[in-house]
Amino acid sequence: MPTIYSYVVMACWAAFLLYWGYSALSMKRTLHNPATGWGFAVRIAILVVVIAIVHFAAPTVSLRPGFEQTSPLLAMIGDACAVVGITFAIWARYTLGRNWGMPMSVKEKPELVTSGPYALVRHPIYTGVLLALLGSTFVVGLWWLIIFAVGTIYFLYSAAREEALMMKEFPNEYPAYKARTKMLIPLIC
Repeated sequence: MPTIYSYVVMACWAAFLLYWGYSALSMKRTLHNPATGWGFAVRIAILVVVIAIVHFAAPTVSLRPGFEQTSPLLAMIGDACAVVGITFAIWARYTLGRNWGMPMSVKEKPELVTSGPYALVRHPIYTGVLLALLGSTFVVGLWWLIIFAVGTIYFLYSAAREEALMMKEFPNEYPAYKARTKMLIPLIC
């Protein structure tokens, strides 16, 4: 049965999807997008694996062990993580403006954005989404932890690929930016 806490999580993800859809209308032209071909196949495979795990585990395994009676404190922490994470991701997307593209894509006339959340971490959209996924786990249940784990692996892979592209695109600016910021977690990593 949904609770006020789960409605907060759903509202966060709805806001995220609505903003992403709206802001995608004004992106710069994409010159290269690995989401075609091999990149697309990898993304679809990840999605299929996550759906299969959730689908096949659901009838036989409780996906909410330890969460059947989620404490209000744990649910509030989860909601806070979801709200902060989605807000951080939207702030990052807003800061990128027309420069945003699918992970690892190359845009026409790219710009190196280092302001806003990009002054804190190099991949704040990933940071925000992962924090929101972790918060969703505390509120909704363990299956979100599976999505969090798969998302973490995918985002680490994407971040490494994007950084290689950025080093080629901005060989003078990116090394200094990389030296003064962390990849995903401010002050840590």
